[in-house]
Amino acid sequence: MNTGFTATTRIPLGTSGIGVAPLGWGMWRFAGADLATARARVDAALECGCTLFDTADVYGLGGSTGFGGAEALLGEVLRAEPALRERMVIATKAGITPPIPYNSTTAYLVAACEASLRRLGVDCIDLFQIHRPDLLAHPGEVAAAFDRLRTAGKIRAAGVSNYSALQIDSLCAHLPFELATLQPEFSPLAIEPLTDGVLDVALRRGIAVLAWSPLGQGRLGTASGRSSGDARVDAVNTALDAVAERAGVARAAVAYAWIMAHPTRAIPLVGSQKPDRIREAAGAYGVELTREEWYRILAASRGAPMP
Repeated sequence: MNTGFTATTRIPLGTSGIGVAPLGWGMWRFAGADLATARARVDAALECGCTLFDTADVYGLGGSTGFGGAEALLGEVLRAEPALRERMVIATKAGITPPIPYNSTTAYLVAACEASLRRLGVDCIDLFQIHRPDLLAHPGEVAAAFDRLRTAGKIRAAGVSNYSALQIDSLCAHLPFELATLQPEFSPLAIEPLTDGVLDVALRRGIAVLAWSPLGQGRLGTASGRSSGDARVDAVNTALDAVAERAGVARAAVAYAWIMAHPTRAIPLVGSQKPDRIREAAGAYGVELTREEWYRILAASRGAPMP
């Protein structure tokens, strides 16, 4: 089961007209680095073929740089080397507002986007996403924010993160244009999107899927031969290692390939901040999973054979 993907493949973000590589880079832990370290990480992501750079205004909260830290650091990198902007599809997220904790009112989202634009130092954000659903916000408010920002040329496309299938449908009913992306936690350990309707709604609506935490919050990075202390995690790692040994790649590359094999053509957001680990992700392009291997990994995660 070969996806046929290469670093030059472009997966459309819905009907937005934006295409990105099959691997993206997540910047959750990007804040707090010095400029040279930040540039080395960005270069590694570009070298392994990533074009989508996924950040959020809340990234940096709790660290030395605080709220907005990751966006501001990426802005520094771009100011130092403006030509890098042409090689990136910049995605950011808004809507988490500690300690409230969520705010997706129209006024807040518009203001948050404008603040992100200033921190990033760009004129337009390629993909603006709601980070987590605000249960007190009517989907019409979110849609109005997206429409206002898109009409003003401040964003090119809109997406959501951590929305349920029904929440996605509700938002789409109010949007005057198509939603470009949805972003669930999806990995060989976080398998709920396979059955909770999220990936199904993506297929039905033609929405691109961005998979956050594709290594199960680092649990799939345990060194080969060492126990994680969790029988389920160890079983999945064993199944991944069997493919990694055959394919001659790192285990992480197999985990990414497992995600990419789904019919949604889901895009794993590589979360490592170590340049060598980021480059290692490119091994996913060379992995050919058999159907049996893909289901064996899923069965290991389920802790039971497929029904």
